[in-house]
Amino acid sequence: MTTNIGYAHKSGTTVYTIPEAFQQTLTLRPEQVALRTVGGTRTITWREYGEQVRGIAAGLAGLGVGRGDTVGIMLTNRPEFNLVDTAALHVGATPFSIYNTSSAEQIAHLFTNAENKVVITEPAFLDAVRGAGVELEHIVLVEGSAEGTITLAEVVAAPAADFDFEAAWRAVQPQDVATLIYTSGTTGPSKGVELTHSNVVAQIVGLVDGPLTVGLDDRSVSYLPAAHVADRISGHCANLFTGVQMTCVPDAREIAAALPDARPTAFFGVPRVWQKIKAGIDAKLAVEPSPVKKALANWALGVGVQAARADLAGNGRGVLLEVQHKLADALVLSKLRHALGFDELKVAASGAAAIPPDTLEYLLGLGFTVTEVWGMSETSGVGTYTPLARPKPGTVGIALKDTELRLAEDGELLVRGPIVTHGYRKMAEKTAEAIDADGWLHTGDVATIDADGYVTIVDRKKELIINEAGKNLSPTNIENTVKVESSLVGQVVAIGDAKPYIAALIVLDADTAVVRAKTLGIPDADLTTLSVRPEIVAEIRSAVAAANTKLSRVEQIKRFVILDQGWEPGGDELTPTLKLKRNPIAGKYGAEIAALYTTPAPENVINMG
Repeated sequence: MTTNIGYAHKSGTTVYTIPEAFQQTLTLRPEQVALRTVGGTRTITWREYGEQVRGIAAGLAGLGVGRGDTVGIMLTNRPEFNLVDTAALHVGATPFSIYNTSSAEQIAHLFTNAENKVVITEPAFLDAVRGAGVELEHIVLVEGSAEGTITLAEVVAAPAADFDFEAAWRAVQPQDVATLIYTSGTTGPSKGVELTHSNVVAQIVGLVDGPLTVGLDDRSVSYLPAAHVADRISGHCANLFTGVQMTCVPDAREIAAALPDARPTAFFGVPRVWQKIKAGIDAKLAVEPSPVKKALANWALGVGVQAARADLAGNGRGVLLEVQHKLADALVLSKLRHALGFDELKVAASGAAAIPPDTLEYLLGLGFTVTEVWGMSETSGVGTYTPLARPKPGTVGIALKDTELRLAEDGELLVRGPIVTHGYRKMAEKTAEAIDADGWLHTGDVATIDADGYVTIVDRKKELIINEAGKNLSPTNIENTVKVESSLVGQVVAIGDAKPYIAALIVLDADTAVVRAKTLGIPDADLTTLSVRPEIVAEIRSAVAAANTKLSRVEQIKRFVILDQGWEPGGDELTPTLKLKRNPIAGKYGAEIAALYTTPAPENVINMG
């Protein structure tokens, strides 16, 4: 076992558990806002946060929840999540979150594995929770009322008579399980990753020592699912440890509109979010009526990318580029950052999947300081990060503090350290498969590590394409290379296992498609109509052709088909965190995939020649 790592709290006290950190944080600036909703329609100060946690904790104890019990939480990103989760931790319980898109069958699997007797939810998810068919002692609603449920207010109004709040949270130990993070289940039933308080403390220590230099004067945003390790640890727990203010955004699709209000100084975005931001800028420029303004904006963005590339190369910008960049920043780039809500952004982080280097250069060109991170639920979130002053596009950086990395003989990345989980809940076999006798976590990612310790992720070990000639190819690399060429490309699935060439399924980006529909004079057109429009097909074909010039001959896409429907997070094709469900996709689109390898090619298949 690893030695417990303590977090050197701003109060001057070293803490070893999440409740300890929270109790210290709320004393520093009790009247400062800790949690808020968009527009400031609701704010909760640290003092109020502490008082509500105390009340909810006593109420949970009144329901019979105690140390070691599990509590299910199925809520949108709202202050109640933070309140009930933190309160559950203070009674020594293990709260866990459920993806809002989960089916009744998936919820049944989670509840059976977690063995929770209490779930805290809201009316929108009540049917799914009840449909799971798992016997629960209490269903608690944070708003509204329904037969067979109790309200959160009723829970608070009925505290355990003998509950000692101080004794309860002080009894929590570093090795107690703080939460379960259920994997998104791309290849089978989700596994419950058990993260201890010690794991969480080690993660926060590593983040604060590395890319997440935030404190009481900083602001962040909670918009990713609370069931995802990024929001749960780097968002919720970072708030409890560092005092960073959190704005709750209940619908991730509304994040772009929420940012100018939240004005984060630190922001974590999955690659699709960053690509959406780039696509939004591109879309606005596409419909800009003034040729002069459009030309100026494109020039400034180009200068930004040139400056970013010069910085990355370490060759210096030179006098001319430096002057051009100052002008571009004053006239355009600074205004863009302000319009996006990023004018005070200090740290921009990208993770959860590979981000195309071109997108990273674009973000650096806008003036963001970017860290690309890599990690898993099993590593409590972040395992590697690119130092803010030394980014290397294409890599995911160096190991987090106190974390060891090495490569197995087949190139699989192995991780060891205090951030690594001790295993999966009630899945001893799966735990043994993932963590060897020496404590090394086998990540399933094939990687390389350069002389400076920077890690490059090649792809998931099980997802590598082995073509007909026996060549190993990374589908993610192929897919990202296409995505960066056009904001109209939403999803790409590279096909080619045991095949003579690479082909692809392409899904249009719904938001960009709306803009294109307007420019084509058919504002009401749906994706089915747009997927066969000659102008749309031509743009996608151009994107694939441009991507092919950046890929080796064996990686190039020879044929593709544009699907006529969009894909939603949590649906048949995508996990809630936007990862491709490759096996379900292969099954559902078997006919389309077969057509990609049929001679002569059917009419809907685009042949790149």
